[in-house]
Amino acid sequence: MAMARTDYSMEIRGEDIARAKASEVDISPKHAFEIARFIRRMKTDDAIEYLTKVAALEKAIPLRCYHKKVPHRRGLTKWHTGRYPQKAAKVYIRLLNAAKKNAEYIGLDSANTRIVHVQANRGRRHAAFFPRAMGRATPKNRETVNIEVIVKEVI
Repeated sequence: MAMARTDYSMEIRGEDIARAKASEVDISPKHAFEIARFIRRMKTDDAIEYLTKVAALEKAIPLRCYHKKVPHRRGLTKWHTGRYPQKAAKVYIRLLNAAKKNAEYIGLDSANTRIVHVQANRGRRHAAFFPRAMGRATPKNRETVNIEVIVKEVI
């Protein structure tokens, strides 16, 4: 199956820029949006460390937009509601590690990179069926997400 070739939404130029992109990832769009909002402008290593703790259910991601009927979580600062989106956190960890490797490949110091742009968009929906009792099935849509990350070396 061929995926569409799309460009980055942000035109950032320079020799101190590294990029990474994931297309049509099978994660929750709401979790992807909230993680993107949370890790923007963080140092890459700090973001990977925090998301590793999220995947281990030790720290929560604050939900600022999709927080209806979401309970409070311990350890959050400046916000009270949150969740532990493990699947989405693992995808972001893989993507941030790819951006670090791309930075190393072009000769940047990957330990001193900062996330300058991260964006998550809804991808294609795949038709699927949810099996029910007595041989019936309910149609449903599998949602996907397109994520892009741009990191910059800070001195």
